[in-house]
Amino acid sequence: MRTEWNAAIIDKLEEGCTRILAAQHVGKVKIITVPGAFEIPFAIKSYWDAVSGTIHTPHAFIALGCVLRGGTPHFEYVCKAVTDGVVQLNLQLPVPVIFGVLTLDTQEQADERTGGIHGHKGEEAAITAVKMMSLLESFKLKG
Repeated sequence: MRTEWNAAIIDKLEEGCTRILAAQHVGKVKIITVPGAFEIPFAIKSYWDAVSGTIHTPHAFIALGCVLRGGTPHFEYVCKAVTDGVVQLNLQLPVPVIFGVLTLDTQEQADERTGGIHGHKGEEAAITAVKMMSLLESFKLKG
């Protein structure tokens, strides 16, 4: 799941994410685009409801977005809504929903988190998804 807003940043997150998923031999990856971060939880839940139990049932979701602080309280509202939404999805869905949404003050911070001094958050989201899918699989083996 990725957003249209801040596309240049999201493109970098997606590139790192898909590179790691391919290196880890994760099968089919479906990329769904939503307008903004606020829409991520709704889209994930709607997609799950539409495809769960079919051959298209995902093993995990990765939410990639970027919210840059502006001059209004909009930033806080959007960040809280998408964070709370992803938490709720993790409690409701039987598959992990990985939080790969950057909440930043500046473009410089975005650069630092898409391959700069703070690593690559798209890659980290993919690694987390792989680890969580493996964890779920380990539960099935012990059951």
